[in-house]
Amino acid sequence: MRKRWISLLVTGLFVGGALVPATPAMAAPTFKVPFPCGQSWSGQTRSDHSPAYAVDFNRTDDAGDPVVASAPGTVDRVTDLGGTSYGKYVRINHGGGYSTYYAHLSGFNVSVGQTVGYGKVIGWVGSTGGSTGPHLHYEQRLNGADIQVRFNGSLALYWGTKSYTSGNGCSSGSGNGTVDTSGTPLTVRSGPGTGYASVGTVADGTRVTIACQTSGTTVTGTYGTSSIWDRIGSGRFIADAYVYTGHDGYIPNVPRC
Repeated sequence: MRKRWISLLVTGLFVGGALVPATPAMAAPTFKVPFPCGQSWSGQTRSDHSPAYAVDFNRTDDAGDPVVASAPGTVDRVTDLGGTSYGKYVRINHGGGYSTYYAHLSGFNVSVGQTVGYGKVIGWVGSTGGSTGPHLHYEQRLNGADIQVRFNGSLALYWGTKSYTSGNGCSSGSGNGTVDTSGTPLTVRSGPGTGYASVGTVADGTRVTIACQTSGTTVTGTYGTSSIWDRIGSGRFIADAYVYTGHDGYIPNVPRC
């Protein structure tokens, strides 16, 4: 009889003489990289991190860059711990016991009780708390315990550093343009600026698909002076000043990188 009771306790709960099946665990949300669509960030994990499975995100000149919600949920903590620990941080409750933490922020863009979705800016990269330089400390937790981070269902790299490109908040919209350089090939850069490495060229007259747009180095080209850069592929940017899009400035419904 003793063994029979143990078996029942393992497989479910015995309530009022009736066996109630154990509630299955809810599936994890589809977490995305916590930065705007199209941005690439270096994410580092290390075994001596606290907590161990947190990811530290960096990129060049990242202080003040926007941080976005990595999945829909409700903000349940907006806290400033001063010069210790997480400093300024936000916690989002995603339901089913899942939550995410965003720490060392320079400022907040949400309040407790606010509902957020993919791509919602919750704060900005900073160096508050026990930080030695600007970066985002990011965690995923289940029932309060830190868990290994996953983006789009894929496990982050443990242990080491990896580049992650965000698909967070990307709309299905894209734009088109035609390169006009009066015959000279247009240099393609690895980032939105002339200081980034050249990764190829695009011939004059080429029709390009613009996945997203962002600001960068100001360039004077065929269509005036502009700081807008167009992403035409992963890690491939061209100066919008040399692209005819039919719009003065950003293209409507094309996401910002």
